[in-house]
Amino acid sequence: MRLKGLIVLAVFTVFFNACKEDNSEENYKKEIAEKKQEEKILEFGFDLKKFEFKRDTVRKGDTFGIILERNNIGYPEIFQIAEKAKDTFDIARRLQVGKPYTLLYDKKNVNDSIQKPTTFIYQQNLEDYVVIDFKDSIQAYTRTKPITYVEKVATGIIENNISLTLESKGLSQVLANKMADDIYAWTIDFRRLQPGDRFKVIYTDKYINDSIYAGVHDVKAAYFEHNGDSLYAFQFQTDSIKGIKDYFNEEAKNLRRAFLKMPVKFGRLSSRYNLKRRIAYYGYKVRPHKGTDFAAPIGTPIMATANGTVIESTRRGGNGKYVKIRHNATYSTQYLHMSRQAVKKGQYVKQGDIIGYVGMTGNTGGPHVCYRFWKNGKQVDPFKQKLPEAEPISDSLKARYLEHIKPIKQRLDNIFFLETESEEAENTITEDNTADIQ
Repeated sequence: MRLKGLIVLAVFTVFFNACKEDNSEENYKKEIAEKKQEEKILEFGFDLKKFEFKRDTVRKGDTFGIILERNNIGYPEIFQIAEKAKDTFDIARRLQVGKPYTLLYDKKNVNDSIQKPTTFIYQQNLEDYVVIDFKDSIQAYTRTKPITYVEKVATGIIENNISLTLESKGLSQVLANKMADDIYAWTIDFRRLQPGDRFKVIYTDKYINDSIYAGVHDVKAAYFEHNGDSLYAFQFQTDSIKGIKDYFNEEAKNLRRAFLKMPVKFGRLSSRYNLKRRIAYYGYKVRPHKGTDFAAPIGTPIMATANGTVIESTRRGGNGKYVKIRHNATYSTQYLHMSRQAVKKGQYVKQGDIIGYVGMTGNTGGPHVCYRFWKNGKQVDPFKQKLPEAEPISDSLKARYLEHIKPIKQRLDNIFFLETESEEAENTITEDNTADIQ
């Protein structure tokens, strides 16, 4: 009998534990479900689970008023919202076709016959957005999504050209542009690279919300072997107030010249500086051409060829819309026939900054930029000038620079060239510390 009782007790214990396990599994599933319900969907600083929302893009003909009116908000209220918001962002004028926007609706009013949004969110680009909240009082503010910069390295051995080399490794062509235009523009002719030339580069990629790739952000350092030369390049900030960064070699020599060769990246030289030019239309009379013309499509960005201060940004006679920049006591440059200017008088610009766009204003037979180069107050041919090098690094900064590049150079030297694949090392180096998380 005692044995029988023990068997019954054991069976009961097993059954009880099994039931307990089943209950534990049910409880676990219940906890997971509850956690999922509690999880927030954060975007633009809002928990979207608390709202009904609608996403759309700005269509041709849309204005802020039309969008809100289409969503059941009357014009007196639209006017108040636009007036209150315009100091933060002139929403009435700056909406662009194709840009996305989001409307938030209060869930409490979701069953109302006429639903009205309480918040309008406009995305200016992948990073920046504008919030206009009019639920209770009207508030308008701009925000930037959290940005992460990931440091990487890449190598390449040239077989045909650098673009094909990068493409074969799945690397961005922006790296080629930065090396050709920003770093080695004055030391390497990238149209004449030789098979066997090779490079290493340390650069940063940009990510929004840790997941959205936003392209190559910057190049920290590079090494290029070309025509038997070993060419180092290290980025270093020489002016923290103006935000000026340059590339220097291992001996602290600046790699760039004071002036770019041309003010447009994609254009062709269509007319040179010529004081004896004769034109058939004027009966072959001498009509001096004191500029250098670069033909390019309307809207092509025009760049400042050197650092300087804008001394004119206006429209006048045959020059059309133009910008003039004083670079120092000796040199000034002028850029004519713009479709529109992108800078104002008194503004400081850096070499490569966009100052306007190619157009046909003034006396011109086709879209181009007439580039005029002034030396000591006289217009001269820029191609015949012995242009100065960019300012060398100051003596006070040189020691700091040489100390700064030591670990970077050591890292470059320890990167091995890979013929079949790029060597990439990821390391998060900084992250935007914004409060908003998408």
